[in-house]
Amino acid sequence: MTAILQQTKKGLLLTLAVVLSLVGFAQNVTVTGKVTDSKTGEGVPGVSVVGKGTTKGTTTGADGAYSLSVPSTVKQLIFSNVSFEKQTVTINGTTANVSLIGTTSKGDEVVVVGYGTSRKKDLTGAIASIKEKDFNRGVVTSPDQLIQGKAAGVQIIAASGAPNAGISVRIRGNSSVRAGNEPLYVVDGIQLSGASARPGSGSISGDLGGLPGGNPLSFLNPNDIASIDVLKDASATAIYGSRGSNGVVLITTKRGVTGAPKLEISSAFGTSKVSRTIDYATADQYRAGLKRYNLTSGDLGGNTDAFKAITQTGASQNYNVAMSGGTADARYRLSLGHTNQKGIIQKTDFVKYNADLNASFKFLESKKLGLDIRMLTNQNQENIAPIGNNSGFRGSLLGQALQWNPTRSLFKPNGDLDIDNGGDQINPLAMSRAYDDKTNINTVFAAITPSYKFNDDLEYKLLVSFNNSVGNRRQQLRSFINVDGIQNDGFGRVSNATVSSQQITHTLNYNKKLSNKVRLSALAGYEYNKINEKGSEISSKGFNSLTINYYDGMAFGSQGTRINSSYLNPESEIQSYFTRATLNISEKYLVTATMRVDGSNKFGANNKYGYFPSFSAAWNIDKEGFMANNNIFSSLKMRAGYGITGNQDFPAGSAITRYVASGPGAYEQPSFNNPDLKWQQDGQSNVGIDFGILNGRVTGTIDYFNKTTKNLLVTQVAAVPSPGTNIWRNVDGNIKNSGVEISINANIINKEDLSWNFGFNTTLQKNVVDGLSGPLLTGEINGQGLSGAFVQRMSNGQPLNAFFVRKFNGIASNGQADLTDDGAFFQFNGSGIPTTLLGINTDVTYKKWNFSAAMNGAFGHKIYNNTLNAVLPINNLGKRNVSNRSLTGAQEALSSPITTSDRYLEKGNFIRLANATVSYNVGTLGKVFKNVNVFLTGQNLFVITKFTGFDPEVNVDKNINGVPSFGIEYTPYPAVRTFIVGFSLGL
Repeated sequence: MTAILQQTKKGLLLTLAVVLSLVGFAQNVTVTGKVTDSKTGEGVPGVSVVGKGTTKGTTTGADGAYSLSVPSTVKQLIFSNVSFEKQTVTINGTTANVSLIGTTSKGDEVVVVGYGTSRKKDLTGAIASIKEKDFNRGVVTSPDQLIQGKAAGVQIIAASGAPNAGISVRIRGNSSVRAGNEPLYVVDGIQLSGASARPGSGSISGDLGGLPGGNPLSFLNPNDIASIDVLKDASATAIYGSRGSNGVVLITTKRGVTGAPKLEISSAFGTSKVSRTIDYATADQYRAGLKRYNLTSGDLGGNTDAFKAITQTGASQNYNVAMSGGTADARYRLSLGHTNQKGIIQKTDFVKYNADLNASFKFLESKKLGLDIRMLTNQNQENIAPIGNNSGFRGSLLGQALQWNPTRSLFKPNGDLDIDNGGDQINPLAMSRAYDDKTNINTVFAAITPSYKFNDDLEYKLLVSFNNSVGNRRQQLRSFINVDGIQNDGFGRVSNATVSSQQITHTLNYNKKLSNKVRLSALAGYEYNKINEKGSEISSKGFNSLTINYYDGMAFGSQGTRINSSYLNPESEIQSYFTRATLNISEKYLVTATMRVDGSNKFGANNKYGYFPSFSAAWNIDKEGFMANNNIFSSLKMRAGYGITGNQDFPAGSAITRYVASGPGAYEQPSFNNPDLKWQQDGQSNVGIDFGILNGRVTGTIDYFNKTTKNLLVTQVAAVPSPGTNIWRNVDGNIKNSGVEISINANIINKEDLSWNFGFNTTLQKNVVDGLSGPLLTGEINGQGLSGAFVQRMSNGQPLNAFFVRKFNGIASNGQADLTDDGAFFQFNGSGIPTTLLGINTDVTYKKWNFSAAMNGAFGHKIYNNTLNAVLPINNLGKRNVSNRSLTGAQEALSSPITTSDRYLEKGNFIRLANATVSYNVGTLGKVFKNVNVFLTGQNLFVITKFTGFDPEVNVDKNINGVPSFGIEYTPYPAVRTFIVGFSLGL
């Protein structure tokens, strides 16, 4: 019996062991599934999937799929992501699929602010946030073009239509006489210097003048940008102190997301043509003009359109590849981009190469130690045409084409170019072939950002960045061209420039919920910025019949004409301390206070430090009990703030006595010591209201701003016995900008297969100068008989860029221009600064089709048509071309004076269809291609305006002694109309 019991016991133990082993074998089950967006049905990457009651988890891949091994006892999975509601789902066998619902409301959207982020509903300042989905489409070479017309109070104007043309950005108007009006650009926390390493064009001939600069932001790839946030009022910009006086543009680039490796590919191809031409006479019209004026000479028997001869159909290509992925502790994104844009003027193009790496890591078991790495490399190559800002009447390529006698052939009977030796016409086709101007700029933009999170409330971050650009420029003008000082001689030049900047930023962020009703967010920081600029060049003449490019054989130039020069600008340094605190009480009341102290070596010994405080508050009215049952507002907030910013955007070393070499054994003094020079100061108040109605389907913002700039920085010639040396001074006077901004966005239709969104923004602004001790002149006008002419004057009671010209009363009976010629024959007549800005945006989605369009406009300003004034006057008839309207209106005498007057002032009002895109979301194609999208985009499709020049939105730099101008057109590189077809997909 005992033996039987022992055997039974052994059998039971063996059976139990087998059962336990089977249970152990079966304790893990692999569950698979897919997570999708309930709104779009597309897979959602980066969703955390965890077995309920366990620590076992994973994240979804790029297509939303996952695979997770969990104990068989686990019956439910938990799905979570910051942008979606958390869900718990029961496992169905070995499968668990889920459709997540988005949680991000308009108020919960994250907005980038200075040195951090904030929920939109927590903002107390005026900030416009534009996400990638709202960007302008098409051929975009720099980030500022992405948001043109998208933000109230922001005016973006190209210097010309050339590839890589410079851009003028004005946030809430112009506020500076000499210290710069451009905003501060910040890329992923790194502040840009605003300088370009493209060497200046220098002087080749008095006829050619200076050429416009390039775009300092073009080293960035627009395809890598996730969002752009514009800080507009002082309560938002004061955290940047002296660099935030003209507003701040925060550019945030794309980062890697957790999940399996993801590959994104996009490409686009486009063609471009001149969008508008001006009314120059054809050969037949010119002959009719000669007959009307009884001229027996001037008809050379030809039929030539010289403008068409130097233009072409432009073409563009764009390619982008991005790879991203990683885990929650190690994410990366690597992108490669290439742009090739051929301009509509012959021998103009822009080629760009980009490689960009973003990586984020977390270390230690606690994951409290973080490290972000940022590395961008870029190369820009340009071919530039000789289209100058201030060329003589025959110096600009475009001017040469416009005034070429249309009855004269560009070629001789033997096929050679017709060179007007001894004459004053320059064959534009010959100039195009004689002139070469090539630039190459290489940029390295890098940053490393370690951080440590002491606890859930306190985090330290260090940012160390380096931005270095090296530019090379090679120019030549061949000896066969009939330009004074060049013909039979030729000209060659090689120049180099380097711009480098370093930034070190320490920040300590504290976010603590002090009680159930009070939350505190605080920031303290220290920052150091340094900027260096240097360059050199060699130029020469006397190349005669050298067949190779002159800039490749500088040693062949005449030694007597050879010029070597170099420069090393004084180092610019800024040391800053800053702090910000925001108190949130019951999600109803928000108070923000900011203080920044900047120390700059640009200022004299007595004013090296500037102090820039701001204060703002907001009231979320919709959180109050009395709003609980309202049927109108889904959100309602009032904001108010005041702050002071400064401006130190003038050359380093200007406040001290300096000497520079001006030649062998010779020196000159470019600046004179001024120890009392102080910061230009901007005080700005802002009152705003944000609202949502119809359950948030209509949202809007209304802001009133008032900004006063004082302690104006200007440069003047020092008094005797100084040897004509410049001295920077603060002068009496204020510049006042005030206005109202309105932005409305509406989700008009929101159905499963059809949606329609519409938005518009407008700005009503006023600019006026007050208390200025003396007038300042600007607005240089160039051309034959116009040496020393100007059309703008800064005076009290007038806008900053007010036109100051003689009054034109028509053509008198003797054929002469009738100009008012009494004691006050110069009169103020409008301004180049618009009083109203407008932006309109809409998009419609029907099933897989989408249509989007963007329009922008400006009103209430004038443009001075220097092209009509100087290039095509009636005086040319019989020698050079004229405008057709001068041949068909009142008969003006050929001896009528070429002078400035309001005859050439035109209304600058316009509205433009800047962008329209039709796209089709193919979705998944086969088993490999995902999120396939194809699109067709048109840019600058039409413009409605009465302005007779090339484009009402082109602003040529016509400053005098550095005093900026605004609203003058002079033979600019024409604007273009572009059509682009492209696709994007993922793997």
